[in-house]
Amino acid sequence: MRILVTNDDGIHAPGLKCLEDIARDLSDDVWVVAPETDQSGVSHSLSLNDPLRLRQAGEKRYAVKGTPSDCIIMGIRHILKDHGPDLVLSGVNRGQNVAEDVTYSGTIAGAMEATILGVKAIALSQAYGIGGRANVKWHTAAHHGAKVVRRILEVGIEPGILVNVNFPDCEPDAVQGIAVAAQGVRNQALLSIDERVDGRGNPYFWLAFAKARFEPGHGTDLKAIAEGRISITPLRLDLTDEPTLTRFAQAFT
Repeated sequence: MRILVTNDDGIHAPGLKCLEDIARDLSDDVWVVAPETDQSGVSHSLSLNDPLRLRQAGEKRYAVKGTPSDCIIMGIRHILKDHGPDLVLSGVNRGQNVAEDVTYSGTIAGAMEATILGVKAIALSQAYGIGGRANVKWHTAAHHGAKVVRRILEVGIEPGILVNVNFPDCEPDAVQGIAVAAQGVRNQALLSIDERVDGRGNPYFWLAFAKARFEPGHGTDLKAIAEGRISITPLRLDLTDEPTLTRFAQAFT
């Protein structure tokens, strides 16, 4: 099995090294095509106004000055054009990708682009908690990752579907099992704008989430992570809402 690995945190990210190790537990034919720099939050964007710069960073390792979607296209349609990948793994992201995160995430977008191009794809993310970004438990994803990916492949991924996997912020032996969960919904009232002033007196802003108690919905990815379980969520490319489609069809006939 040929595996193509990407991420959105960049070619030097520790989560990418973690995912390379996971991939090598599954295959000895692993290729890496990842962004040259951090592309967190770029979603499914493409570089249309700037050229893509490709740099070889090692054996079967390439960096692209572009987005995760650019990386997947470069990997499948250029670097591996004569023998494409059987599987794309995207991640391991620094921080969870749950609920509305999936619409912003470059990690999810890497898997989404692979799915569009007809390749099975799984996105993986490692949650972190009060320890912050400097204390991510990569060893939890490393310990469980290959087993989870292998089981997903055994069950099968249908065309047009990608799989979103999130590992909880706990030690590997403290994981409370696996939950196949729906995409959750956050309390958007917690989203705020943090206004500041720079040294020259000019205002600037950060997007921020207020810290407050929030009860995630039952059966969601948010709930699974809060309970210390690995969350597995199948996502579909087709965003059509069938009930509304039917209702509108009746209304506009």
